[in-house]
Amino acid sequence: MAAITAGMVAELRAKTDAPMMECKKALTEAEGDMTKAEELLRVKLGTKAGKAAARVTAEGVVASFIDGKTGAMIEVNCETDFVTKNDSFLAMAKAAAELVAKHNPADIAALGTLAYEQDGFGPTLEDVRKGLIGKIGENMSFRRYQRWANGGSLATYLHGTRIGVVVEFDGDAVAAKDVAMHIAAMKPVALTSAEVSADLIARERSVAEAKAAESGKPAEIVAKMVEGSVQKYLKEVSLVDQVFVKASDGKQTVGAYLKSANTSVKGFTLYVVGEGIEKKVDDFAAEVAAQVAAAKGQ
Repeated sequence: MAAITAGMVAELRAKTDAPMMECKKALTEAEGDMTKAEELLRVKLGTKAGKAAARVTAEGVVASFIDGKTGAMIEVNCETDFVTKNDSFLAMAKAAAELVAKHNPADIAALGTLAYEQDGFGPTLEDVRKGLIGKIGENMSFRRYQRWANGGSLATYLHGTRIGVVVEFDGDAVAAKDVAMHIAAMKPVALTSAEVSADLIARERSVAEAKAAESGKPAEIVAKMVEGSVQKYLKEVSLVDQVFVKASDGKQTVGAYLKSANTSVKGFTLYVVGEGIEKKVDDFAAEVAAQVAAAKGQ
């Protein structure tokens, strides 16, 4: 059986907000599998265990560049929040987004070879990145980007520098901008329920089945409960089915809002800085103790 460390318990607690002992029990039952443990907590504690799924653990910024119907968005990571306010770092991120839009690099490596000079560094973007690492004293990297040049109109919304959305649409620009803001707030995973990935649906169904089984109701009722939970989930994570954040009646869906504005959304991309990245959490007390012990040993 896998050893359950304090660090694993702390990580699961940060993800789920569940009590420490419940986290330890779930990890023990899941034999150290973090994903399985999180699902077990959701079954036992309800949706509370999943509410922290959007939390991010790495620093950085999202930058975008739109020129007519061509555009790009990029996530650039760094080690601390302090660097996200550095003018040189921000300038490099914005330049990288523009380079993606204008040159359509095949991947991150190709992006780094594009011509760019800043702060005396160059002649490529990669040279600037390395130069700023030496100048600022902190590692930084280009993590991911998305480019659009499909002929559709583009609307972008940046919530500060940590959340970025680009919407490809036909129709009214104001409506598209409103929907981009909605996406930043509500974080849908797909445009429609039909586009939600099979893996996400299977995971949600598994959780629903486990919760329904605990009800003790007849099999046919349990089956209906499971299907109801899955359909509710699909509406909650599909953009067109979500209740629009600006709905005056509190009921109008994004799909209905778009229809009223004679606007259609072809697709969208949402970046949240650090999403899916694990960040090392330093134990300051332990670090100090280690330094004291080392000093005594000298």
